[in-house]
Amino acid sequence: MHIEAFREYCLTKQATTEELPFDEDTLVFKVAGKMYALCSISEFENGIALKCDPEKAVALREQYPQVKPGYHMNKQHWNTVLPEAGLHDALLQQMIDESYALVVAKLPLKVRREHNL
Repeated sequence: MHIEAFREYCLTKQATTEELPFDEDTLVFKVAGKMYALCSISEFENGIALKCDPEKAVALREQYPQVKPGYHMNKQHWNTVLPEAGLHDALLQQMIDESYALVVAKLPLKVRREHNL
């Protein structure tokens, strides 16, 4: 998956915003203000950070060499996925969906209702 396809897919998610909160190179996708995906614009091939269930995170790392512990993130809850290293787009989209869903599930009910989540 290329960065534009990744970006377009994330932006299809309800209440998603894209931001550059850290610097001009780190692209962050948030749902209702909470981060669920981030990557480097200039070094996209180095990975996308995605939130993941801790048990599933370990299983994905064991099953796919393109999935690593989250770089500069809580390695228990975040994976870094190498998007241009041969993973099927459908699998990467599923990982994005799961990251998004995990973040939405932790949002207060009031916020979920405000954003129709």
